[in-house]
Amino acid sequence: MKVVVTGRIPEPALESLRAEHDMDAWDEPTAIPREELLKRIEGADAIATLLTEKVDAEFLDAAGPQLQVVANVAVGYDNIDVAACKDRGVRVTNTPGVLTDATADIAFGLTLMATRRLAEGDRLIRSGASWKWGMFFLLGAGLQGKTFGVIGMGGIGRATARRAKAFGMKIVYQSRSAQPAEVEQELDARRVDLDELLAVSDVVSVHCPFTPQTHHLLGAEQFAAMKDSAYLINTARGPIVDEAALAVALRDGVIAGAGLDVYENEPIVEPGLLELENVALAPHLGSATVETRTAMANLAAENVLAVLAGRDAPTPV
Repeated sequence: MKVVVTGRIPEPALESLRAEHDMDAWDEPTAIPREELLKRIEGADAIATLLTEKVDAEFLDAAGPQLQVVANVAVGYDNIDVAACKDRGVRVTNTPGVLTDATADIAFGLTLMATRRLAEGDRLIRSGASWKWGMFFLLGAGLQGKTFGVIGMGGIGRATARRAKAFGMKIVYQSRSAQPAEVEQELDARRVDLDELLAVSDVVSVHCPFTPQTHHLLGAEQFAAMKDSAYLINTARGPIVDEAALAVALRDGVIAGAGLDVYENEPIVEPGLLELENVALAPHLGSATVETRTAMANLAAENVLAVLAGRDAPTPV
């Protein structure tokens, strides 16, 4: 059968696909142009997609009626019109679980970068500006005894909360459903509504999925409800946060700082954020370890092979 991979993925996954099917993979370092993508997927039985590819009606029309599965090499799938796929009998899969720890590491790394002003210090050193140690030089905020608020207590949210607890922080969380009692006990975590979370947290970390309901979940009103000493961390999806409003809140001291790994219009970043020292910015590195990206690609390949063999996919959406 014909399998198309729409972007570069680690070789072990390609080998497993190539061993069983006729595989065509885009192997350039940049994202595949839309016109080229629509040509390549014609007649495909399975397509492994990256976040850079939009799977919509046009995409499905170009692939054709024989398409069985779209395997997203990501835990999120906001790039895919899942309803349109289901209407055509096309299964959608993702890669949850394997990137949990890597993303949680980035979330807490950004927490440290923002609260301890590490990115600001790095820029200062590289600028060649004169500096000298002093009691009040680049003072940041400690974490011990502070409150860490998690929005979205899925696997990544829980893993990030564990890191925060290890740093001596108290955990509150907002989620559609309560965590099992053993998880709340392990983390000494308390479920609250969003308003209370914003009011009591010293660090607010975003881990909910991006849906129409969570678009701009955090904007000017929510920043105003936070402590002026609080920090916002986002490693989920950019459009959950109103970037323009965040830039104003950071500029005006409504909140103390932020750490971002995702953006509303990637790779474009809100210009107002680029002018500020109190925000740490990373280029969507949440899952960017050799081990994690390899595991993600292998899981996507497993999903493809399972569906084409008439079996259930390991991780269906």
